[in-house]
Amino acid sequence: MLQFPTWKKVLIALICAFGIIYAAPNFFPRGSFDDLPSWLPGKQLALGLDLRGGAHLLMQVETDVVVAERMEATEDLVRRELRAAKLRAKNLRVAGEQVLFTLNDVTKADDIRDRIRRADGQATVEIDDAGNGTISFAEQVILEIRENALEQSVEIVRRRVDQFGTTEPNIQRQGVDRIIVQVPGIDDTKRLVDLIGKTAKLTFHLVDRERSVAEALSTGRVPPGLRLYPSQEKQADGVTPTSHYLVSKRVLVAGDNLTNAQATFQDAQPVVAFSFDARGGASFGKATGENVGQLLAIVLDKEVISAPRINEPILGGNGIISGQFTLRTAEDLALLLRAGALPAPLTVIEERTVGPGLGQDNIDAGNLASIIGFCLVVVFMIACYGRFGAMADVALILNLALIIAILSGLGATLTLPGIAGIVLTVGMAVDANVLIFERIREEQSIGRSPINAVEAGYGRALTTIIDSNLTTLIAAALLFAFGSGPIRGFAVTLSVGIITSMFTAFMVTRMLVVIWLRAKRPSTLPI
Repeated sequence: MLQFPTWKKVLIALICAFGIIYAAPNFFPRGSFDDLPSWLPGKQLALGLDLRGGAHLLMQVETDVVVAERMEATEDLVRRELRAAKLRAKNLRVAGEQVLFTLNDVTKADDIRDRIRRADGQATVEIDDAGNGTISFAEQVILEIRENALEQSVEIVRRRVDQFGTTEPNIQRQGVDRIIVQVPGIDDTKRLVDLIGKTAKLTFHLVDRERSVAEALSTGRVPPGLRLYPSQEKQADGVTPTSHYLVSKRVLVAGDNLTNAQATFQDAQPVVAFSFDARGGASFGKATGENVGQLLAIVLDKEVISAPRINEPILGGNGIISGQFTLRTAEDLALLLRAGALPAPLTVIEERTVGPGLGQDNIDAGNLASIIGFCLVVVFMIACYGRFGAMADVALILNLALIIAILSGLGATLTLPGIAGIVLTVGMAVDANVLIFERIREEQSIGRSPINAVEAGYGRALTTIIDSNLTTLIAAALLFAFGSGPIRGFAVTLSVGIITSMFTAFMVTRMLVVIWLRAKRPSTLPI
């Protein structure tokens, strides 16, 4: 236990030196090292919402909308297959999580059943002897639709928040249909909510000019295969040319094929320029080429932004979205299109804002608690164990440096519970040394020589220390696995603190004790 070859001393010294170097940037003003290359020790601990201030949102994903859209798509699929088979059906409609219809010609039931199954392998098709058809999906399929919608929503929200220009956001799912969004340091919460909550589903449809919009508005009945959408179009004098459009349900091109969108200017007016990928560009070129002279409705979240006339095929996969944009709204729309559309609407069910003043108060309180706890531990160790206690205090300082360095390197976010974990680690870090020093005292009291007492003290205390720290580490791992947000932050700092305290107790303190023993050769230990 007391053998320390030169290479081991050098390795311990290097680890401690790197810990101090990588922890040092945290004691400088934030942003002081932003210009340094990423591989240099310039990372600083990110501050959580409770320390830095910012916005906390709890949002619910309306997964029922995704299921309803799947059923509408299935209804449209049935309509196309009936048309292809030259069949007619009555009362084709969506009823909850089923699509219902009644065939006029029951003898064709097997044919239409096979067609639908080939088109959608997940659908369950049942047609009775009277021609009444029911299309449904297994419960597992519906659960997968909802789960995919939630996971996709989390990813889209993360992309939007990242493009918003904030740092260290915390975005995670909660339960089966909720998302927690925490963005430290933000001062425009309303804009954040607007950007996150907007579905931003962009689609291109042909405008139907044969049916009457006025009739659809007055009767409330929309012709089959069409949708009635409100219009955002305005003329220069602010007069709305048409309040609604009847557009085809068929999507010519979807925003999923967009590769880029940027705010720009056209005729001194803000517009959004977009680009499609190869597949989207080909579809867009084909759709515009086949419908020259028609109106193309650009629909965003079930509202027509604009409906320009197709004068010629638009090739190359590039286009312009014009409307009554300001520069800010054009930039926001471009951001939303770049990040992608949400598969389902989000509803804010909880919104909290933490001011930076409260965050600074928390930082000051945490710093004060850490300093008081550290000073009391230092005084206690020196008072109880003298020179050995001073060596343990040196190891304690290096332990704190290593904790901060590791957390900074991991890019961890420091929260109030995280500070609590560090303060707790300060006490736990000397716990191992207390066990070792008390064991050394016992060995010396029964007549062992100083070197034998130290060797026996470290050897016999090792098992006890490993057991106690291992159980704490298991508890921290469970907190991280099953906790969320601040609880996981506490678990991370506690776990890192346990590992570094073991290193400093069995390597740093022991090395200092061994160096002193070899140099002084004392007849008794001052402990």
